[in-house]
Amino acid sequence: MTSADRAASQFRRLHGRAPDGVWSAPGRVNLIGEHTDYNDGYVLPFALPFRVAVAASARADGVLAATTIGDDAIPQRAAPVPVADLAPGSVTGWAAFPAGVAWALRGQGFTGGADLVVVGDVPAGAGLSSSHALQCAVALALLGLAGVTPDEDGSPTLAEIARWVQRSENDFVGAPTGLLDQTASLCCVESHALFLDVRSGAREQVPFDAAAAGLEVIVVDTRARHSLATSAYGDRRRGCERAARLLGVPALRDVPLDGLAEASAALPEDLRPLVRHVVSENDRVLRGVAALRAGSIAGIGAHLSASHASLREDYRVSCLELDVAVDAAVGAGALGARMTGGGFGGSAIALAPTGRRDDVRAAVLAAYAERSLTAPRLFTAAPSAGAGRDL
Repeated sequence: MTSADRAASQFRRLHGRAPDGVWSAPGRVNLIGEHTDYNDGYVLPFALPFRVAVAASARADGVLAATTIGDDAIPQRAAPVPVADLAPGSVTGWAAFPAGVAWALRGQGFTGGADLVVVGDVPAGAGLSSSHALQCAVALALLGLAGVTPDEDGSPTLAEIARWVQRSENDFVGAPTGLLDQTASLCCVESHALFLDVRSGAREQVPFDAAAAGLEVIVVDTRARHSLATSAYGDRRRGCERAARLLGVPALRDVPLDGLAEASAALPEDLRPLVRHVVSENDRVLRGVAALRAGSIAGIGAHLSASHASLREDYRVSCLELDVAVDAAVGAGALGARMTGGGFGGSAIALAPTGRRDDVRAAVLAAYAERSLTAPRLFTAAPSAGAGRDL
């Protein structure tokens, strides 16, 4: 049974009627381009087959009532709240995510209430964007109840909805995220990676059929939980903004690779590694996209490993579990590996020949066991469809 079918079934169980519709959105893996989105740079994600589904029906009283159902099948009901009363800080916990979306949509003139039932299988806290999958599914559900279909004439575009979702997380939930995750969840397509220029909004669907090339992307959920609302994440973003001001550029995206040495010389010591990561990471994305356009999926492997080294040493957002996974995967034959997502825990990815899959998995599990770390969850990820209406 799909997440959408489960959401519809649970809605009928809880409310005694069928929902008006079911919308879902996927989690994502970011192939490369980490911490570049809030620096107006480049990213290259793809959508996961795991999704969050929202079964929804309109309410006439302007109240938002959300229920989430986990693997234990026990409903967790958020306190119903009038959409008109929503304000940053007024809702906490998991319910802040759907409430924040309703708050952001209210600012765009969408004020209707709704009953929502949320079901999903995106691993939570794994750096795979489960919260953005939830927010994007809620956004499409609330807009769908208002009769809106994205990208139709007179309707908001998916790019606009991504920015509304970003605002809900930045200003309502309090997490200073960029646009990568929302755009990936809404805009990715099957068998492709999404090359996004965050500044211009330009999108290119780049073919990425790893299986046809005899390769696969192995995801290692380290089970080291993370949160993008951590002060460390905000510190990195503020450091980048400070560096851009000191350099007199709109964003670090405007520092060219061949101007990195000159820019670094003009900055205090603590900001140089941040700038070095962002500038070099943008270059790695461009090189990775060029490899994919040329039909060489294997050619991105070295860029993945270089990205991880930069995130570990310059941006300082890795952790023991991520480093162990990356080193073990590469040592067992992966063409490249890196942490994916904001860091401080979460997941890593490894690009490996299909014939080395078992070796890579075994090596990662053995490395964790040797260090008495909690065993990670491993799975192969294939680029999947973005968000939409299911039922």
